[in-house]
Amino acid sequence: MMELSQKNIVVVGLGVTGIAVARFMSNRGATVIVTDTASESDLGSNVQKFQAAGISLELGGHRSETFTKADLIVLSPGVSHTIKPVLQARDQGVPVMGEIELASRFIRQPVVAVTGTNGKTTTTELLGDMLKRSGLKVFVGGNIGNPLIDYAGGKQEADVIVAEISSFQLDTIETFKPHVGVLLNITADHLDRYPDFEAYAASKIRLFENQQTNDIAVLNGSDPLVRSLTEGIRSKKLYYDSLNNNEEGALYYEKRVTFRFMDSSGPGNQFRIPHSAFRNQLSLDLSKIKLAGRHNLENACAAALAALAAGGQPDAIQSTLNRYQGSAHRMEYVATIDDVDLYNDSKATNVDAVMRAVECFSKPVILIMGGLDKGGNFKELRKSVSRHVKKLFVMGQATDLIRSALEDTVSTATVTSMADAAQQAYQASSPGDVVLLSPGCASFDMYDNYGQRGNDFKESVAMLNGRTRHEFGPTNRK
Repeated sequence: MMELSQKNIVVVGLGVTGIAVARFMSNRGATVIVTDTASESDLGSNVQKFQAAGISLELGGHRSETFTKADLIVLSPGVSHTIKPVLQARDQGVPVMGEIELASRFIRQPVVAVTGTNGKTTTTELLGDMLKRSGLKVFVGGNIGNPLIDYAGGKQEADVIVAEISSFQLDTIETFKPHVGVLLNITADHLDRYPDFEAYAASKIRLFENQQTNDIAVLNGSDPLVRSLTEGIRSKKLYYDSLNNNEEGALYYEKRVTFRFMDSSGPGNQFRIPHSAFRNQLSLDLSKIKLAGRHNLENACAAALAALAAGGQPDAIQSTLNRYQGSAHRMEYVATIDDVDLYNDSKATNVDAVMRAVECFSKPVILIMGGLDKGGNFKELRKSVSRHVKKLFVMGQATDLIRSALEDTVSTATVTSMADAAQQAYQASSPGDVVLLSPGCASFDMYDNYGQRGNDFKESVAMLNGRTRHEFGPTNRK
């Protein structure tokens, strides 16, 4: 366990994670400086809270001297590990790590970690609930909202930690090792931060780099890239959705998940699945699941497989699948107005997520996209948009990029606000259509986060309820 007392620690980034790390360090006797590019007025009451706790703040920019004089630098997930002050400090031998790495050095319980471009939050929530219903004490956190350092510094005693892990968090690991690691998929994302797709993909694979032969990797067997990039990992591989001969894992077919495990009693096989639990239940029923889309059935397969590997019980896993309603801002049903269904998919911040969302529906889709571009290739949406979308509304910084990629494929209009987008999308719809917010972009050009964006959409939809199309003026159907 690391010794922090009397150390000079620099925490970079004053978001939720940075605040949690600073408090953790200060409580262990470290001298803490938190640095952020935001101004004091941007941070509001957090400034006074830190000053009252004796934590120093450097706001409005990063001073290289602060970094090079530190004993340790801890980065928040939103801060790149390649910014100039960090590189200068590393050149002078100052250790740099992220919050996940720091927390892992104070956590002794087994960790089940979930990563992937899309589906992380849904899978993590499913997995956490499956294990809780199995009678285990579970802490669910990481990129999903509760920093792992909160568990490391808190009083909760868990049997297992379930963590959503982003590529940004994996960039700064050294010894972090989940007992069960789940990789859902890898598609283009965050290319505004990584030099190319290969670098982004390499970051995802780091989830497994410290695993040993007695650890478990749950892998998307239908994703050729996942298969090729994980060929050399040391851990026990369990695949889902597609199994080759002699592979273990889960298959989805006709609304059932069927499991296939080899005999684990032989010599040299350190993997143990509770086979006795399956003597009378060899599969799970997905007919009652409330999540839309094939991709969510894949997420359910991955969660069930990981839950079994972590000690979950079949009855508890089935109960979760029957009850889970889905996470906010991810294909979230909002309302039906005049036989038009409206969905909030604000968490869809990349091209692949939009593609999965629009392909969920057999009904015509009125699609709302836009925000801050992350380097995605919007032309990859052309086929899905031409098949499923009858009208596209675009907003935000990426408007011109999206229009140039798609406007010759679908009737496209520009809007300036979420209220305007919801109103015009509803106005352009017909009974039986779907209005879908699925931005394919980050939210930071207009909002603090995707949740705020999704809530704005829901509030805008609420303003529509009870109104008829003619109240908005002439229709705008093409």
